[in-house]
Amino acid sequence: MAWQWIQFLAFLLVTGYGLYLFGKVVYHRYLYIKLGKQVEMERKLDERFRTFVSQVFGQSKLLKDKKSGIMHVIIFYGFIIVQFGALDIIVKGLGANGLPVPGYHVFNLFQEVTVFLILLAVGYAAYRRYGEKLPRLKRGKKPRIVIYFIFSLMLSVLLTLGFERIVHELSFSWYAPISSVIAATFTWVGEVTAHVLFYTFWWAHLLILLAFLVYVPQSKHFHLFVAPINIFLRRTEPVGQLRSLDLEDEDAESFGVGKIEDFSQQQMLDFYSCVECGRCTDVCPASNTGKVLSPMHLIVKLRDHLTEKGAAITSKSPWVPESKYKQTGIHSVHDVHAEEVEWGQGTTIQPTMTLQQQMWSTSDQNVQELSLVGDVMTEEEIWACTTCRNCEDQCPVGNEHVDKIVDLRRYLLLMEGSVPHEGQRAMQNIERQGNPWGINRRDRAKWTEDIEGIPVPTVKENPDFEILYFVGSMGSYDNRSRKVSRAFVRLLNEAGVNFAILGNEEKNSGDTPRRMGNELLFQELCMENIATFQKYNVKKIVTACPHTFNTMKNEYPEFGLDGVEVLHHTEFLNQLVKEGRLTPTYELNERITYHDSCYLGRYNNLYEQPRDILRSIKGVELLEMERNRENGMCCGAGGGMMWMEETAGKRVNLARTEQALDVNPTMISSACPFCLTMLDDGTKAMEVEERVKTKDIAEILEQAVFGESSKLTG
Repeated sequence: MAWQWIQFLAFLLVTGYGLYLFGKVVYHRYLYIKLGKQVEMERKLDERFRTFVSQVFGQSKLLKDKKSGIMHVIIFYGFIIVQFGALDIIVKGLGANGLPVPGYHVFNLFQEVTVFLILLAVGYAAYRRYGEKLPRLKRGKKPRIVIYFIFSLMLSVLLTLGFERIVHELSFSWYAPISSVIAATFTWVGEVTAHVLFYTFWWAHLLILLAFLVYVPQSKHFHLFVAPINIFLRRTEPVGQLRSLDLEDEDAESFGVGKIEDFSQQQMLDFYSCVECGRCTDVCPASNTGKVLSPMHLIVKLRDHLTEKGAAITSKSPWVPESKYKQTGIHSVHDVHAEEVEWGQGTTIQPTMTLQQQMWSTSDQNVQELSLVGDVMTEEEIWACTTCRNCEDQCPVGNEHVDKIVDLRRYLLLMEGSVPHEGQRAMQNIERQGNPWGINRRDRAKWTEDIEGIPVPTVKENPDFEILYFVGSMGSYDNRSRKVSRAFVRLLNEAGVNFAILGNEEKNSGDTPRRMGNELLFQELCMENIATFQKYNVKKIVTACPHTFNTMKNEYPEFGLDGVEVLHHTEFLNQLVKEGRLTPTYELNERITYHDSCYLGRYNNLYEQPRDILRSIKGVELLEMERNRENGMCCGAGGGMMWMEETAGKRVNLARTEQALDVNPTMISSACPFCLTMLDDGTKAMEVEERVKTKDIAEILEQAVFGESSKLTG
């Protein structure tokens, strides 16, 4: 009896202390998140529950990678099941006969099978990390610690159960196959030794479990607790929609994010949700082509900075473990790992450490004085993002990377006036002339002069129009994109669509300024465009630019665009084909691969409409690139990158063009003027433009509808 009371008291003390330490770490992480700004969230509980069930219990995001997805499903559900087994073992060690579970033998079998499957899954995880050496997975000591924790935890379960059978002199049972084999192996030990070994492994199991519990919130495995919350509380607005800034707030000290506390609490949840699985970086076009940006490192560095600065500000965490900043003085993505890391297509990032970093003081005062842009993130990283959202699409815990990068850009541009000079020039031209090239705003409708015999009425000339064709800056000024505009107008005319354009009254949509951080210019353009739409009673807008389409459909409504339907030209053309108003009569003997625009696909889930148009054309063989649809690689033009020079690594458009050429097409199609330009430049740079043409969906459909006469619009 005395031994049982000592055992029980020791159990209470050890378990209580472990839970105290766990609660302390979690509470301090909570305090750090509370430093962020509060934001209002829409309720939409039905939508939130559906997403929660799909992504947490259905593991839908993780299963995009089947191998690691299945492995994670086993570990995820295995740990839920094993917790009941852990409780059963604890109860036995305290003198009881186990949990009063109906069908206990079946319960016991289920536990042993689950433990065995977890061991297999962990073994496979270790093989992928250290055997296959997948580039996206870290191979430092921290991943090894977790593998050791899980392996030893599962092993302690089996050994405890095995020696329990010896203590109770239980014979072999198929309801306990693994522990029966262990017991049979150690039948030679005496009764006292068996008791000692049982309690040794019982305590080992308890201590490993508690140590793992305390370690979890101090590691990437804090996502076990935070990720489900993050997924449930994630934004329900259209994906990728940026939060607007109240530029008239006289109490605002700054705009954008200049220090870690400027992020919202919701954004900070992302930091502690990160699994560090590297899926985001693995698909990032910037990282894949040798730029310094890594979406995973972005989140990790912001998380570590929040942890360190949060500890300094709250002064309530005397034992917060040293972050990477204290260990190495990290200033950029190059300094994140203590070992060499490879990403994407073999890009190698070497760790560096300057004398200044080695001498960097780690006092609380210095931590609080660190500059978010400069000391934690570099401007080079921030301006490398194409805002394609491939990282967000792949993230299994619902993290959003793009909004954080844009918030950092907002601070740089609005508060410090720091922006690459090519981007600054493009925005100045948009502000002065309404287009990125600075061409006279009165020449916006000049492209219509090249269409013989086909009227292109303005809203003043056709006040009873049903469709407003918003041409956009590319379609109005860029010589290559003008061909798309003329092809689209010819198709509208053939289908008998009652349309009009704004002509020289049209302005830039504001997408480029907004993604580059110039919220002021965006809001000015947005309000001016909305006023124009209201002036002419616009009810339906069709545009060939996915960036314009996304901005007007998903972001203009916040500023007062109500009751206006916004369509992309591939949606509208597909409708016209299905209604029989356009008939692709002529056969095109082409092998065509379609490039998914990020702002059409990942932002607005439009994947099939362009493909449906191609399928409707006789003779077309539709080819799919290895990276297509949700995982289609960016062309490199988004986020304002269209107007900036790529000076580091390989050009993104060349990498994407190579992927298109891998399927041996005769034509590369797209549905975005930016993508068309980048792919056109890619085929020219690779000197294949003579045998592989690049065309917009509207141009291809025009050729199928009009045959050789379609060349007249070119």
